[in-house]
Amino acid sequence: MPEPSKLRDSTQIVLPREAIHGLEAQLDDEFTVTIFDETDDYCRIIGSPVEIKRASKFLARHGVSMR
Repeated sequence: MPEPSKLRDSTQIVLPREAIHGLEAQLDDEFTVTIFDETDDYCRIIGSPVEIKRASKFLARHGVSMR
């Protein structure tokens, strides 16, 4: 049985809201993900492991740190 934390890590990205400022439309157009406002300062990008991996690479190419 897989660890819940590993599944969670592979299906979501939590970032400061300003990190994806200006990229929301591209993320929505290019990937099958949902962008959820966690708080005023943070957002959660949710999708399948494949889409999250692709979105992570996209964000990294646009200078967004995934740490």
